[in-house]
Amino acid sequence: MTIIEMFTKELLDEAETTWKVLSRIPDDRYEWQPHEKSMTIKRLANHIAELPFWVGMAMESDDLDLADNPYEPTTYNRTADLLEYFEKAVADAKERLSCASDQILPQNWTLKKGDEILMVSTKGDTLRMIFSQIIHHRAQMGVFLRLLNVPIPGSYGPSADED
Repeated sequence: MTIIEMFTKELLDEAETTWKVLSRIPDDRYEWQPHEKSMTIKRLANHIAELPFWVGMAMESDDLDLADNPYEPTTYNRTADLLEYFEKAVADAKERLSCASDQILPQNWTLKKGDEILMVSTKGDTLRMIFSQIIHHRAQMGVFLRLLNVPIPGSYGPSADED
């Protein structure tokens, strides 16, 4: 199995778990946030759903300049729409990975804002960071849902809500 194939398997495994978490978001709680410094459920959910699209950017470009491409988050307000968007993002990431080869993984990818370099890492490390972001933010969403008394699906085994 190639490294790209391993990344693809991981993407699909994590996407299945992420879909389960996102599917639990109540449509009437998108503006809720647990703390004034926390994101709203809408902002967090939309960020989670868009992260797989970053795979193509990492695989097919050498950098992202935020000065030329300011971040514009998606803004879905209903779980059904969010899940549809997430499924498109995962399909896009799977397709982009299928066109990639292990040979590009050691190449550098740079995040910058004009002349300011924010991060330089290999494309392989950038993929790892994207997947870690999905997992990290999915865990945040699990806490948000727990605080709303929404049953949490298991991630790597059953949750306390799945007896």
